[in-house]
Amino acid sequence: MLKNSPSGVLASLRVSTYRSVRLASSLAAALLDGLFEHPARRSIQSMAVCVALSGGWSMAVAADQPDLRQHARDLGVVIGSYSPGPFNAITDVPGVKVGHRTLISGEGALYPGTGPVRTGVTVIIPRDDVWRKKVAAGSFVLNGTGEMTGLSWVAESGFLEYPIALTNTLNVPRVANGVMSWMIKQYPAIGIEDDTLTPVVAECDDGRLNDIQGRHVSEQDVMAALDGATGGPVAEGTVGAGTGMVSYGFKGGIGTASRALPEKEGGYTVGVLVNANHGRRPELVMGGVPVGKLYDTPKAVAEALSPGQSEGSIIIVIATDAPLDSRQLTRLAKRAALGLARTGSTARHGSGDFILAFSTANVIPHYPKEATYTLTHLADTHLNPMITATVEATEEAILNALTMATTVVGRDSHRVEAIDLNRLKAVLSETRR
Repeated sequence: MLKNSPSGVLASLRVSTYRSVRLASSLAAALLDGLFEHPARRSIQSMAVCVALSGGWSMAVAADQPDLRQHARDLGVVIGSYSPGPFNAITDVPGVKVGHRTLISGEGALYPGTGPVRTGVTVIIPRDDVWRKKVAAGSFVLNGTGEMTGLSWVAESGFLEYPIALTNTLNVPRVANGVMSWMIKQYPAIGIEDDTLTPVVAECDDGRLNDIQGRHVSEQDVMAALDGATGGPVAEGTVGAGTGMVSYGFKGGIGTASRALPEKEGGYTVGVLVNANHGRRPELVMGGVPVGKLYDTPKAVAEALSPGQSEGSIIIVIATDAPLDSRQLTRLAKRAALGLARTGSTARHGSGDFILAFSTANVIPHYPKEATYTLTHLADTHLNPMITATVEATEEAILNALTMATTVVGRDSHRVEAIDLNRLKAVLSETRR
C-alpha cells in the first residue's frame, strides 16, 4: 500500500478505453505490493510523481498539476504516415516486456548519499528465455558522452542474450549487479557449467533532481522490475529510469511508440522506448512546429546549465519482429538518430546518445549442437518501410516522454516543470491558422 502518503496530494488517472482493465489490475498490484516507498519522516508535497507498476500502468500523483497528461497523438501531433500498434508502445512487438521501479523520497536540501531521491530503473526483456533463445541485435552511438555497457559483445556476436536496463549514471554498477543476480537466479549454471554474461545497462544523468551520489537503485529494485515486467501498456513520463530526467528544459523521462506496417509491406511491427534527458528549450520541435521558440515560460525554468553540468543524454531502444540480422539492425539504429533530430536535437558535445536495436523474429540458439542453423532474412531491398517506421516511432516516443511527464521538485528544491499541455495546444493551434 501507499506508505505515509502526504495529505493534499491529488491522484489523477488518465485511462484510455482499451487500457482500463489493465490499469485497475496494475493499481491493485501496487497497493498490495507497496512499490511506492515514502520514509516516515519525509513528505513529497507540491511535486509530481509517477509510481512504477511493473511494465503496465502508473498512478500519476500531483499536488499542483491538475491537467491530465496526454500522448502527443492525443494532442493532435500525428507523426508520419504509418499507424501505431494497439498500445503505441514497444510492447506491441510480441513477447517484449517492460518493467519499472520508481524511487521517490525526501525533499529540500541535498544530503549526498541520503537524499532527496528522484530516480529508478526501467528494464526491457526482449522475450522469455532470451538466454537460450537469443535475439539478433545491433547498436549505434551517435555521441559517446555516456555509457551503454555490453555493446562490445553485441557488436562481436550480433545478438542480445539478456534484459536491457536503464538507470542513472552513477547507478550503473549496482544495476548491472541486479541484472546478473536475476539472470543467475533464472540460470544457476551461469559462470559454473555455463557461460558468463556482460549486462547491457544504459545511463542518463539525473543529478539535477536526484541525489545521484547515493546510488539508491539496489539489486533488489532491479530484480523487482524484472520480475514485474509485462507486455501491454507501458507507463511513461516520470517513472522508472525517467523519474529524474529533464528534456528540452521540461520534465522528460520514459516515452514509447510503435508503428505497424501494412501487410503489403510485410506486416511487421517496430516499437521504440526512450529515456529522454537531452536537448535545450529553444531547440524543441513537435510535429514540425518550433514549440521551444514559441512556448512562453518563466526564465528560471529554461535557464542554461552552468559549466561542468551535464547537457543530458538520450537512450533509444528499438524492437521489431521483422527478420533482420545484426547488420540491418545497426542500420535501423542509425536511422533512429533522424527521429531524434526531428525533435530538435543536435547531439551536443556533452550529450550521450546511445541506440540499441533487436529483432525477435529469429531464435539464435544457445550453444547449438548442430554446426549450422537456419535464419529467415529480410532482403535489404524491402528495408525502406522499416527505416521509415523507426524514424517515426522514435520521434513520437520522445514527444510522448515530454507530454506524459509530470512536474517534479527534487533535491535543493529544484523544480522542473512538465510542459503545460494547455499552453502547448495553444501554440500548436496558433501555428495551424
